[in-house]
Amino acid sequence: MAYVAEIDSNNVVLRVLKVGDDIADKEAWAANALGGTWKQTYKDGSQRKQYAGINYTYNPEKDIFIENQPYSSWSLDDNDDWQPPIARPTEDQLFIDENTFYACSWNESAHQADNTKGWEAIRSDDTSENPTIYSWNGSSWVQA
Repeated sequence: MAYVAEIDSNNVVLRVLKVGDDIADKEAWAANALGGTWKQTYKDGSQRKQYAGINYTYNPEKDIFIENQPYSSWSLDDNDDWQPPIARPTEDQLFIDENTFYACSWNESAHQADNTKGWEAIRSDDTSENPTIYSWNGSSWVQA
């Protein structure tokens, strides 16, 4: 099966539909059958950078789909990937030992309050009802 994404006048993806492999020009078929503007998208990301999702943006100059901005503080890099303002801890910095690790996520509110913060985590071995939250300071995890 093939897939096509409908894009609006602002190049935002509205929906993604399956199209039969027997249809030669999938974009033209969708436009004729359903109206609107359509671009083929590929599940394996082999073309147009990545598979289109609802609310993704189509960049006609680069002929790619760009994911939604995950957080307002993140920006696009030269490869059109969203990057946090503070680098994510590496795998080595997430693992305490082979069985224990920091389960890490971005906290936009913490970053907006203090732009030196953002990455927070809990330890995988902390099974308490209210686990301790750790904040990444750029080189180590500290209790928040």
